[in-house]
Amino acid sequence: MRVILMTGKGGVGKTSVAAATGLRCAELGYRTLVLSTDPAHSLADSFDMELGHDPRPVKPNLWGAELDALMELEGNWGAVKRYITQVLQARGLEGVEAEELAILPGMDEIFSLVRMKRHYDEGDFDVLIIDSAPTGTALRLLSLPEVAGWYMRRFYKPLQAVSAALRPLVEPLFRPVAGFSLPNQEVMDAPYEFYQQIEALEKVLTDNTQTSVRLVTNPEKMVIKESLRAHAYLSLYNVATDMVVANRIIPNEVSDPFFQRWKENQQQYRQEIHENFHPLPVKEVPLYSEELCGLAALERLKETLYADEDPAQVYYKETTMRVVQEQNQYSLELYLPGIPKDKIELSKSADELNVRIGNHRRNLVLPQALAALQPAGAKMEEDYLKIRFAN
Repeated sequence: MRVILMTGKGGVGKTSVAAATGLRCAELGYRTLVLSTDPAHSLADSFDMELGHDPRPVKPNLWGAELDALMELEGNWGAVKRYITQVLQARGLEGVEAEELAILPGMDEIFSLVRMKRHYDEGDFDVLIIDSAPTGTALRLLSLPEVAGWYMRRFYKPLQAVSAALRPLVEPLFRPVAGFSLPNQEVMDAPYEFYQQIEALEKVLTDNTQTSVRLVTNPEKMVIKESLRAHAYLSLYNVATDMVVANRIIPNEVSDPFFQRWKENQQQYRQEIHENFHPLPVKEVPLYSEELCGLAALERLKETLYADEDPAQVYYKETTMRVVQEQNQYSLELYLPGIPKDKIELSKSADELNVRIGNHRRNLVLPQALAALQPAGAKMEEDYLKIRFAN
């Protein structure tokens, strides 16, 4: 299955680009699903039709769906939801309030990953297009497999073993005092089963022959800056970007003096987009005179974006991480475009290398050849952070 994730700063038009990409893929005969995982869904508005949690047909070979976190929670983590509800009710919350609060912060991102994994396993579609949340939330989603693995290895598995051993002894004393039971084995197993699914999905997300991110941006200073940071952070998580879409460019035929300064600024920012994202391909989309709602409007966007091309192709293959051996020395090379070396923090613990850039952190489990060595220096070269290892 080909997986394409559309992301960008809120309001840049990524939903329209996702929907238009789906139209072209379906036109070429691919069974295509466009799935919105943004909590503030707008995919149904883009197609101008009702969509729900389950895929609904939009036109031949094309389906659309909007993730419902409540339904996903009930269908996949019902035992945990019921237990959290029981705990909250024991603490005095009413039934409806307890059920709403049973959706813990961050669950939307978790269920987005699980939903992607399910569609991948079922194999009902040839192309899965994810209309993801704005950049920051999307990056948290992509970091979940690694973060979850870190917590599972260090905390959850030991806790799970202790809980199973102590439950028969503590339960008779615990329930009369607390008003609710300790979690049973089904509840304790559910998070680890989720982690196993997410871990398996990580292999799909980091396979640049199957999965690509497409960054949607506008020719504006703040939007470009966020897109550049997103590109670097995606590389940090070993997820490849294969295209940039520069959206809402004022057409040349617009000659009203009111837009002249705006057009001049856009010209400068368009050049920056091409230069800063090189060698990624950049597609430019004009600012249309009408809203891009409904299939007719999306057809025009589809023609502008792809014409006779196949959007399911991989437009550019990035190598975001590689291990290089030179004589008797190893180096780990991370693709971090546009990030100054002084913004990067490195530390090593056992077989893990911690890379931190601002508030984004990745724990890399090192290959065996590097695990026994220590970082001996690092430098930035052609957008790659090259970390040298020695005894």
